[in-house]
Amino acid sequence: MADQAPGQVGTRTRFLYHEQGGEIWAEYEGGDVVRGHLVGTRAGDRLDFRYVQLKRDGTTSSGHCVSTVVELPDGRVRLEESWEWESQPGSGTSVVEQLDR
Repeated sequence: MADQAPGQVGTRTRFLYHEQGGEIWAEYEGGDVVRGHLVGTRAGDRLDFRYVQLKRDGTTSSGHCVSTVVELPDGRVRLEESWEWESQPGSGTSVVEQLDR
């Protein structure tokens, strides 16, 4: 993942995803993010979730994301994401890849 604007996730952000019975959730931190959480659902190769995060400057932000799950040739997983802030203006796309299998 390429570094984003301050307050967004970037190359130093690490996610720990969980999945059970179509429910997904994750914790994340790194870069400008002190602590972040997401929760949502998975249907096939589509994730739909909301996220909230605490930034290093003490502010919080939240948004909505829809991701497509792609299995890479080496067995790792890539998430191709379209996101939009709900707590502030802004939207975009990003790619998150599994570090190792």
